[in-house]
Amino acid sequence: MTESDSAAFRFKQFSIMQDRCAMKVGTDGVLLGAWAGLPQHGRVADIGTGTGLIALMMAQRQPDIVVDGIEIDSAASLQAAENFQNSPFAPRLRVIDADITQWVKNPATHQQYDVVVSNPPFFSGGTLSYAQDRNAVRQTLKLGHSDLLKAVKLLLLPHGTFSLILPKLEALRFEELCVSHGLYLHRRMQVRSRAGMPVERHLMSFSTEPQGLPTLEELIIYQTDIHEYTDSFKSLTQAFYLNF
Repeated sequence: MTESDSAAFRFKQFSIMQDRCAMKVGTDGVLLGAWAGLPQHGRVADIGTGTGLIALMMAQRQPDIVVDGIEIDSAASLQAAENFQNSPFAPRLRVIDADITQWVKNPATHQQYDVVVSNPPFFSGGTLSYAQDRNAVRQTLKLGHSDLLKAVKLLLLPHGTFSLILPKLEALRFEELCVSHGLYLHRRMQVRSRAGMPVERHLMSFSTEPQGLPTLEELIIYQTDIHEYTDSFKSLTQAFYLNF
């Protein structure tokens, strides 16, 4: 679900330069940035911000929040900082160049947040392709899901929520892991490329307290003609994509 490998990707209110980032602008990030719940006021953290796409989308959606993009890769951190600076939301955006697993260990330096989001690595093994840098980002070797959840628990305020996107199988495994870390699913959106096709992605939102049965939503991206988007996809993303 990759949108573009070009150096720049333009949205309605901001542009993303991405030539120094292994992971380019993609549908997964756009879906998460458009779907994740936000507070009216407060702080948001985007773990593994990469180009800064999701952080920028959050800042656009809610004018009274501040957003920190946390990124371990220095080249990506610099590019995210430039993307932030060149956006209309620059005063409310910050890049933290850090290993999240180490950063959260020092309570004097890290904040706590109303919302944490992440488009995390999801391959747990297998053969790397020719795109070595991209696969390095996707591998869970640098940031395992258990390590991610430990960091999220330290970052979240008591009323906070954690949202992410994962492929179906990894999402189901991640949901089980969340319970052992005291995070409980309260909202899920299943994503299919077309009607009748298998579910490919799960958007999930977790809270620190059980809230009964989670709400379930479904999104189909394309109409029967794969070149035509559904009205639901357009409605979710129309504040961002230029062609909607």
